[in-house]
Amino acid sequence: MMCNSSHGTQLYLEVPSSCLPIVYSPVYNITFMGLEKLHPFDSGKWGKVIHFLKEEKMISDGSIVEAREATEEDLLVVHTKRYLNRLKAGKLAVDRGWAINVGGGFHHCSSDKGGGFCAYADITLAIKFLFERVEGISRATIIDLDAHQGNGHERDFLDDRRVFIMDVYNRYIYPGDGYAKRAIKRKVELDWGTEDDEYLQKVELHSEGALNEVRPDIIVYNAGTDILDGDPLGGLAISPQGIIKRDEIVFRAARRRGIPILMVTSGGYQKKTARIIADSIINLRRQGLIGGNEDGEVAEEAEECVGGVPLVMSSSDSSPSSVSTGPAPNTI
Repeated sequence: MMCNSSHGTQLYLEVPSSCLPIVYSPVYNITFMGLEKLHPFDSGKWGKVIHFLKEEKMISDGSIVEAREATEEDLLVVHTKRYLNRLKAGKLAVDRGWAINVGGGFHHCSSDKGGGFCAYADITLAIKFLFERVEGISRATIIDLDAHQGNGHERDFLDDRRVFIMDVYNRYIYPGDGYAKRAIKRKVELDWGTEDDEYLQKVELHSEGALNEVRPDIIVYNAGTDILDGDPLGGLAISPQGIIKRDEIVFRAARRRGIPILMVTSGGYQKKTARIIADSIINLRRQGLIGGNEDGEVAEEAEECVGGVPLVMSSSDSSPSSVSTGPAPNTI
């Protein structure tokens, strides 16, 4: 049975203003006696993103939000009792206008099963927590720009009029879930090898159109980098500069309208994607689309930045049988 009533939670603790709303934990980086190297997903990419941001002096250990563990009761907001296992999760400070979870984006997982390297329905969980816990959040828009259709959250919100879904994906690859496509309000199906000019034009046109059609209280942006040229699973041909521009387009659309935006990094199966994600976050900062601390400096010594975001990471031994048998239930 689904647990829909309000419950006590530690996920929404106050985050000090000195902390940037960038969520991360070292447990995001999954290792399994070296076997993770055989999996197409770079299970250490999130740690590499953080390393690159530190090199650029954008963040320090004391200035980002440490992920907090979710309880079973928290997870029952979305998942059925029989499906739950151990998770790692954190909190997102949506009241700052933006946040980035350096991880997450498990968009093939729905409330009752996993799929496509995705064990937990973190996007669904994030939105349902916001509806339940944050005053004034009653409508959400998902902008899913991973190369693959986001059939998990689409199945979860199929009959929920509070959630508007825009999905841009390669029409010829996994999952091809026709039933889930019924939930998509703006569907943009791409061909093999789609390149920057066509792609960015469509992203801008449809992002603007989606946000003009329905004004949400929150945008959840699934920013997969498997659209990168050469990705073994994405089948598209977008340049690193194209990915950076794509993220800028989405954040600019949100910023212009004053809509809070939550970004998750989703799929990406090349070693270079960590550097591209970091470069994109740095560009968002340089463009003034995300902010820093009030004094503009990165805090070296700050109050403890611990919070929760209902965006989940699984521990390495928690993969359900319905998920791909690779060494870690990551995401496409």
